[in-house]
Amino acid sequence: MSAAQSTSHDASEPSAPESTAPRPRRRGTATDLAQIAVFAALIAALGLPGALYLGGTAVPITFQTLGVMLAGAILGARKGFLSVLLFLALVAAGLPLLSGGRGGIAVFVGPSVGYLIGWLVGVAVIGWFTARLLPRYHVLPALGPTALGGIVAVYLVGVPVFAAIMPAPLDVAFLGSTVFLPGDITKVVVTVLVAKGVHRAWPGLITPRPWPWRRAAEATVAA
Repeated sequence: MSAAQSTSHDASEPSAPESTAPRPRRRGTATDLAQIAVFAALIAALGLPGALYLGGTAVPITFQTLGVMLAGAILGARKGFLSVLLFLALVAAGLPLLSGGRGGIAVFVGPSVGYLIGWLVGVAVIGWFTARLLPRYHVLPALGPTALGGIVAVYLVGVPVFAAIMPAPLDVAFLGSTVFLPGDITKVVVTVLVAKGVHRAWPGLITPRPWPWRRAAEATVAA
């Protein structure tokens, strides 16, 4: 067969079908947006019971921190952060979504603004650790990371800002914040129990991630 015939024969053959491999899932899908909106609404709904002021503190005790913890433990760092950010944006726009019907820009110059900023840090911390506790989400290992994000991270931002705005000595402000601890510890336990049930019923809400040292060890072995 001549070269011309061979070329003609090859051209007449059907081309190989394009690859049908699934494309990588795009971030920010409609499902993600819905989850973000649902948890922003959850945080708002948890403010409906109102606020409780104890010991003359200017920062109220509310259930909304529970919503922040749940957002991190169920949605993860990215979606949880965005849900809290959406909620705070709605508050800044003037919607009275904070406990006690508070809202507007004035909230972000008040003594509780540090705690609101701390929510963003806390939800990211909880989400980061939760991704590394999956796919096997156990209650006891999850308590520490959830408390680290939901209590420690929030207090480390909220208390110094509170002390600067009031103003008050930092040690006095930290001592005064202990009034929140019993309720926040209870919220941590509730968050972990709820998150365990959710991740068992709907796996895949958070993509499991390896711990940094395991990733480094795997990279060393591969090299």
